[in-house]
Amino acid sequence: MDLYLIVFTSGTYKMEQTYENHKELFVALEKYFTLHLVNYLEAYTIPANVYKMPFLASGGIEDKVIQNFNIFPYPITLLTDGVNNSLAAALEISAWIRSKDMKAKIIHGKIPDMVHQVLVHHQAFTAKRTLNGKRIGVIGSPASWLVASHVDYLLSSHRWGIKFIDIPLKHVYKKFHSITDNEIGVEASLLATQAQACQDTTPEALLRAMRLHKAIKQVCEEEKLDAVSLSCFSLIDQINTTGCVSLSLLNNEGIPAGCEGDLQAIVTMLMAQAVTGKPSFMGNPSYIDAAQQELVLAHCSIATKMTDQYIIRDHYETHQGVAIQGQMHEGDVTIFKCGGECLDEYYVDDGYLVENTNLSCTCRTQLKIRLAKPINYFLTNPIGNHHILIEGHHTEAIQEFMQQNQCKQHE
Repeated sequence: MDLYLIVFTSGTYKMEQTYENHKELFVALEKYFTLHLVNYLEAYTIPANVYKMPFLASGGIEDKVIQNFNIFPYPITLLTDGVNNSLAAALEISAWIRSKDMKAKIIHGKIPDMVHQVLVHHQAFTAKRTLNGKRIGVIGSPASWLVASHVDYLLSSHRWGIKFIDIPLKHVYKKFHSITDNEIGVEASLLATQAQACQDTTPEALLRAMRLHKAIKQVCEEEKLDAVSLSCFSLIDQINTTGCVSLSLLNNEGIPAGCEGDLQAIVTMLMAQAVTGKPSFMGNPSYIDAAQQELVLAHCSIATKMTDQYIIRDHYETHQGVAIQGQMHEGDVTIFKCGGECLDEYYVDDGYLVENTNLSCTCRTQLKIRLAKPINYFLTNPIGNHHILIEGHHTEAIQEFMQQNQCKQHE
């Protein structure tokens, strides 16, 4: 990993002297990065689209920095270890930047903390580059009840570099009808064998679900899709199956896949993968206990690789097709949602998965989460219905990612 530091220092710049003066920080950074120190007057020599930030090596450089702030990545992050009055300069510069209604952040503190902040900052930078050019297949159209989950294709593509590819459901139906049970029999048998149990459904229903999965996989390959949003309720009337199994298996394979045609949710899942490298679970907040700061997140599909065990069930709302009731291990989780028509709003919080519930009046996979912050957001300022769960605590990295991309946080 390369890190280009645009160095500002008073007096004549000498790279060897600068390195020696800030050796403790630079040596610590070099455990993770190939470090490039570049005098600000030579910043034009830095390759385009590389990871870079200004490094304030001393005081008395405020005027130099504000005259050249346009060469910094935005939002502006100032790196300083405090040597030679550099922190004082950073404070003055930060105040000037914010006085111009721009965002500025200072990375400073103990050396290990500074290195950690740089690594989180780089994680967000890399995630944004990873998203650029990603293709999301929109199979069918969003469900009619998702009245607050629309996405403006043009503005969202401009902000994130992603592309939405509209694919008619009839294209999937045609492939579905051309696939025989023999082609997917082994995969269906393997899924059933690895399940803890099969109930409320039939072998024939599982075969139909696996035929649909193969059809969607073929579409993904033909269209070079990186993620899929499926209008799953439309499938019931046409081919008498649901997309729950396919979405589970696609997520297993590293292709974020969400249901109901919810574009905000599928972009959130793609972001979660870009930032953390992990699959995620898309669910409905089904019950909220504000006093305990707990909610139940539920849906009829989950990546089986996220579960300790799973049961093959029928689909909750329609009692048709095949759904996945997954049980996850108790532990740290993150709840995340990116929303707004331009995908410029978000919510994120750390939590703890305390229980896998088995209520009869909601979707099959049910996860009870205790959140770190008060749960009022869901009742007073929600972005929408579906939210995304990721194993582990990732709020710091997601927060940095969303702030680098100038998004507004809901709390």
